[in-house]
Amino acid sequence: MIEIEINAENSKEILENIQKHIGGTIEDKWSEYTLNVDNDIAKGSICYIPFDWGVNLIDYNITFSSEVMLKMYANEYNPIRFIYTLNGNFKHRFGIENKEELIEQFQTLIFTNKSEGINYIHFPKDTKLEINSIQIIRKRFLKKRTTNVSTLNKKLYEVFVDTDHENRFAHYGTLNLKMADLVKKIRNIKTKGMLRVLKIEAKVYEILSLHIQQHNKLQQGVPLPTSLIKSELIKVRKLGQTIVKRPAKNYSLDQLSAESGLSQAKLQDGFKFLYTRTVTEYIRHVRLEAARELMTTTDLNISQIVYTIGFTSRSYFSKIFKEKYGVTPNEFKKQLIVPVAV
Repeated sequence: MIEIEINAENSKEILENIQKHIGGTIEDKWSEYTLNVDNDIAKGSICYIPFDWGVNLIDYNITFSSEVMLKMYANEYNPIRFIYTLNGNFKHRFGIENKEELIEQFQTLIFTNKSEGINYIHFPKDTKLEINSIQIIRKRFLKKRTTNVSTLNKKLYEVFVDTDHENRFAHYGTLNLKMADLVKKIRNIKTKGMLRVLKIEAKVYEILSLHIQQHNKLQQGVPLPTSLIKSELIKVRKLGQTIVKRPAKNYSLDQLSAESGLSQAKLQDGFKFLYTRTVTEYIRHVRLEAARELMTTTDLNISQIVYTIGFTSRSYFSKIFKEKYGVTPNEFKKQLIVPVAV
């Protein structure tokens, strides 16, 4: 096992500490620092991006050939960490504990330590790791004018305002497939320079909001659906992604049930859990979102759009469009027309 001691004053130093033990080179592009490694110890990359107000991202996309233990000291740099495992797994414990907690694929972890405490992050060997870690420096973040921590639940509020690091906190979350889509979107951003950083920052705040929402639900006692196991929820998510890609297809519960091997009852439970909608409501939502996108980006008329997204009745489409967006499709199209100044 490779043990890496990290006594850093910022996230960039974490990257540099890791580099000293596993090699590789650090590339800097528009304040996006990437450690690229391709040797006998590891293959892949670890990326660090700092944002304003004490928020930063460390994104792991790497495979270690030996087990790696990060021994992270909590000094003045002792952020709250919001971690999501898109692929692979890892273990976490505080220095005062002996038992490690396993964080599996699609699971979340929120933690911070007391001042002078030690955090242990244990990565497995020969496992492709795709891990998203958002880190927030409390003293700086609380100075942000739009930060309203009073809207957090009581437990997270206490963690955020503990700027003297007097308490340790760990929340081992449950399965979260919505977050997987956002993490993948970060990886698929192709733009460069400042625009790329701004797009990533927007997704980071979306991911952070999902961490907080999940914590709120668990504090309120909202459980995972007991009728489905993890692999079945993953099947439901794949169906949801298929519907987004092909909204015009004529879907039915019978067909989706046969395709997934799940009962109609399990499909409904899965869609309600992942998308807070029934199957029918989700299909309608996806089609309406696709219609609005087509109105914004193409010259298709309303009738063409109706049939392109899989509806057969223009009047029905107009009715549900107005119910969802507050305007008719024609009114929406008119709002997109910008008068040309003479």
